[in-house]
Amino acid sequence: MIGRGLINRAVATFVAAGAAFVAMVALGATVYYLLLLVVPPLIGAALTALLFALIAAIVALVFVRRAHGDDEDEEYDEPEGLGVRAFRLFQQRPILGAAAALAGGFIFLRNPALATMVAAAFTEKSRSTSRTGRRR
Repeated sequence: MIGRGLINRAVATFVAAGAAFVAMVALGATVYYLLLLVVPPLIGAALTALLFALIAAIVALVFVRRAHGDDEDEEYDEPEGLGVRAFRLFQQRPILGAAAALAGGFIFLRNPALATMVAAAFTEKSRSTSRTGRRR
């Protein structure tokens, strides 16, 4: 089954996100209760919120910088495939990408055979790499 690996990755991602959420809540509670030993509860809550806001801002800046740095380092040796073009559409124009996804979903509901062909096109490797690897 083609989508089984994708489903396993999605489940693993959601499990990791859930574990990270629980860890952050536990860390926040620990910081808050440690601050309660030194300051009143209202100030402890404010300092805990400030600490986590700073952490979120730093993480966001790191990811934004990394995302902008990737655009400069890309090499355009190979032509873009359908999947890369669709990804860039969603990345650069999310509203247009969402509209295209809704239209595509409606078309796929009307014609399931078309959905199978599109899925095969997304998962198919280029002909030059697949032919050279199969020589006997």
